Amino acid sequence: MKNQRRPWEVGVIHGRFQVLHNDHLRYLLAGKALCRHLVVGITNPDPWATRPESADPARSDPLANPLTYYERYRMLQAVLQARGIAAESLSVVPLPINLPERYLFYVPLNAVFFLSIYDDWGRRKRDYFQSLGLKIHVLREVSPEEKGISAKSIRKAMVQGRPWTHLVPPETAALMKKWRIAARLKKCREEG
Repeated sequence: MKNQRRPWEVGVIHGRFQVLHNDHLRYLLAGKALCRHLVVGITNPDPWATRPESADPARSDPLANPLTYYERYRMLQAVLQARGIAAESLSVVPLPINLPERYLFYVPLNAVFFLSIYDDWGRRKRDYFQSLGLKIHVLREVSPEEKGISAKSIRKAMVQGRPWTHLVPPETAALMKKWRIAARLKKCREEG
């Protein structure tokens, strides 16, 4: 019998998480509240599983993707486990979001797919899910102006030496400093 509070057994949620911020955390927790097991798909897992996307051309830019899949995996684990989400109720996997023909190799297609929609890119992802006949649950649909925190603004603040740690969970801030992501971004910008 399904729990009334968690109507679905398995949910799939996704994001680039380049850098995981407080609004990402709210999104992840909203998905987890609706299912017993949450599968977090990390999009743009590597440059070879990332196709340019007309609905969001900047998403494949190296400056928009400073963290490796492994770093994002570790960051997600640290942040979600610190919020009390048990390891056995969570999976973190790669998800080449704009290659829907490959989803079946990464995520359970019989799960409910959570998403938030802010723009054409959100609508394109919904179209990808619908083209496969997936069960969809929109967590939030608002205009880009109402979206809230953007990872792009955090990355920009990191490069410019402006405050940014208040926009991310403490575990994210600690890992960004440990991995010297600000220096990596600066180097990428200089080389770009």
